[in-house]
Amino acid sequence: MRHTSHADFALRVLLYLRVAPGRRGSVGEMSAAHRVSRNHLDKVVQRLAGAGLVETSRGRGGGVRLVRDPATITVGEVMRTMENDFAVVECLGPARYCRIAGVCGARNVFAQALDAYFEVLDASSIEDIAGNDQGLRGALGMIQNAGGG
Repeated sequence: MRHTSHADFALRVLLYLRVAPGRRGSVGEMSAAHRVSRNHLDKVVQRLAGAGLVETSRGRGGGVRLVRDPATITVGEVMRTMENDFAVVECLGPARYCRIAGVCGARNVFAQALDAYFEVLDASSIEDIAGNDQGLRGALGMIQNAGGG
């Protein structure tokens, strides 16, 4: 299974904000730090804001900030926020066009696999995947300590 770039970018935004506690990050800063499209990141941030994971504000002193403690935001929650389709096989999707769906056991196997996948993602928070703050700040070009661990 492969997720969209928006899901990947959402995790990157949250990790960026995680190592910059107490301050707002701009979409421009984050897109430059991750070397990704500002336009795409704008869309991602809006979706994260709609889900109540970040808050945005305009103007001087504005930007994006985490609304919740990163330890309470699970990777599974982020994936569900950013992705619309987890049907890894057709019979898991809403249409179920497969002619043998009613007599084949594959649906149950893939449904169990998907449940196990989300069990792992739901057990992992943004805090858990952040790794080393100094290393992450360095990789993102955030030279100064942003006030966090």
